[in-house]
Amino acid sequence: MDPRRLALILSGTAQERRSVGSGYLIAPRLILTARHVIEDRDTRAEWPQIHVRVGHPGEGSTVRTKASVLWRHPQDLDVALLLTDGPVEVPDSPVRWGRPVGKAPLPYEGLGFPLATAEEEREVEHLRGVLPLLSSGSRARYVLDQDPAPDHRTDGRKAWGGASGAAVFCDDHLVGVVIEDNQSYGNRRLRASPAHAFVQEGEFASLLRQYADGPAQLVDIGASLPKAGPPADRTPAEQTLELALWHFLGDPNVCSVHARPLAQELGYQVPAEYAPSLSDLMALFAGNRRALASLSGTLAPTLTEDTARARLTALLTRARATGLGSLLSLAEYERLVQLLSGICKERATLLPRAASEALRYVCLSDTLSRTHLPVDELGSFVEELEAMSDSLQVPDGTPQVPALLRLVEYVAAAVGGEQAAELREWSARVAGRTGIHPTALDERRADAVLWAARQPSPVSRVVLELTGGQAPSEERYVCRILVARKDGTRRVLLHESRTVPKTPEEIAVCLREAVDSAADEPGQGDQVPWVTVLVDRHGLHLAVDEWNPGAPNAFVPDRPIGAEYRITLSCPDMSALVPGRDRDQRRRWRSDHPTPLVTDQKCATDRQLTRALATSHRDATQVVIHGPREQRMRLLEVSLALGVPVVLWDREADGYEDAPKLSPLDPLGLLAELPKRVYEFRAEALEPTATTTARPALVWEEESGHPKPESLRLADPRIGVQVS
Repeated sequence: MDPRRLALILSGTAQERRSVGSGYLIAPRLILTARHVIEDRDTRAEWPQIHVRVGHPGEGSTVRTKASVLWRHPQDLDVALLLTDGPVEVPDSPVRWGRPVGKAPLPYEGLGFPLATAEEEREVEHLRGVLPLLSSGSRARYVLDQDPAPDHRTDGRKAWGGASGAAVFCDDHLVGVVIEDNQSYGNRRLRASPAHAFVQEGEFASLLRQYADGPAQLVDIGASLPKAGPPADRTPAEQTLELALWHFLGDPNVCSVHARPLAQELGYQVPAEYAPSLSDLMALFAGNRRALASLSGTLAPTLTEDTARARLTALLTRARATGLGSLLSLAEYERLVQLLSGICKERATLLPRAASEALRYVCLSDTLSRTHLPVDELGSFVEELEAMSDSLQVPDGTPQVPALLRLVEYVAAAVGGEQAAELREWSARVAGRTGIHPTALDERRADAVLWAARQPSPVSRVVLELTGGQAPSEERYVCRILVARKDGTRRVLLHESRTVPKTPEEIAVCLREAVDSAADEPGQGDQVPWVTVLVDRHGLHLAVDEWNPGAPNAFVPDRPIGAEYRITLSCPDMSALVPGRDRDQRRRWRSDHPTPLVTDQKCATDRQLTRALATSHRDATQVVIHGPREQRMRLLEVSLALGVPVVLWDREADGYEDAPKLSPLDPLGLLAELPKRVYEFRAEALEPTATTTARPALVWEEESGHPKPESLRLADPRIGVQVS
């Protein structure tokens, strides 16, 4: 990695800069970067203006020049080559290309310009961390576990924005290009496109022959055996672990017997003369968090005394709690991912659904609370669960049952057959190695069987809760999603209270995934759930029904969510502002739905509406509001404050003269069918060819109460007190 080859890329129009990214000079006029850095993300068109600054500001002079797009990957990988307007002086040492191989994590580094460094202008950030080759999808997209990681920004912008296009180096060989971050990991994880996926592409290789010294020669990069450092450099926890291991591996011959196959299993190059000491073994543990669990797989069968076996169990439990080891050995992890991959492909909603049920008393992160689990996210899903226990009782003196094992039992019960037998065999082996009492595992297995046999109640509502969090320059909201069932039970699908705010389009995508997940559940049939959007009084004006998640696939055109689902608003906050509102709602629902109140010029003020709702329409269940915009919003709040559960208005109406625009949906027709009529009206009105400009908005407060997600304080001994 040569800092003199670093490139800052500024793209946009002649009037304004629209994109900032990083790049790397691989030849006198060629800059390697991420494709999306030089594209309009909405139209995929290249920005007409691309300016480049080559060189590290702190390492000497920099060169400023213009550039144009020379090459984009034909299979749509997120990589591109830029051609500078003039040659840029290249350092003597040529770029060396590499391909990480093996299983052991590799140290990596890079240079980029993330937004987190920006004050008056972008500064260089030295990216560094570990590239774990065994993380799911790492062969097609490298995972980069970043050591220094910024916090989430309060304005909703991505802290890593601008790092895209940075070249990734392992052992001074260019192995990939940063393409995105993974916010589920709190800005600690990036993703990169591997060099081996594009350097041998025909046109890319031809361009290297034309502008550089010839096509890239990929060199396999494997992890070297870590070397033991001075004992004083170890943390107190590492020193305690080494002392505990001395009881088992104090004999150098015994240590070597276990350490050699361990190093080979972890994917290191092991020379014939390798005779590791216990200190060398500690270096393996520091370099690979699965090393200790893998060691215990060969060590546990050699322990014949109960006291020695109990000592190893306590050691493994303590090491996991202090972050010095993972639950699963390398072989166990690989086998589980293999078993679950096929299930993920066939039933993408099963694992998240099983997790929410099996671990309902554990505070699940956003990664674990998703509705669908793609196969390439399976590794991350497993890794997060490894750190949790299920928090239920176990026989005295035995370890807690890991949440992962409980989940595996639930998945096994759901799939049945040979897949279930393989998953249970895997679970039993892990439990035996880690010292989990057989009775505890049997109890979890019995719970799983009961859950799988129980026919779930159909989903009646998908509830989307929106709260503030808008960025000054862009509309953004924090959201949570749950499903409400006909039997009154509820299940949270998406915990977004701990993540950055989302755009309306991103929230619409989450909602579509939630509805699809509910539709895939057993017993749901063909019923499409009703979507209730919870807002505060200031959010009643939001055009949520017009939020568009984009096309669901390559064949079906995009449609706003209001054209896909029955969407109504709910404002539970009004009950906190108006004592007695819920009581008035219940009275109005029990009133057998008398004639709705339609506002006109004779009912245009707060006082006039209040008098009507207290006298002639005291039991009215529905109000239809017409009139000017400012007046409508005030009358809406008065109606909700007085307990009216159903309120309809046209969001785009300018005055009373626009009232006929709502006539096609029959506002005064049968109340029970009003949400369906509004949905059908929206489906027509939101089409590009629609002739009407009416945009009906409907508040529908549930007769049984507000379906608001309740916060619940839960404790897990491994992760401390959490708030769901």
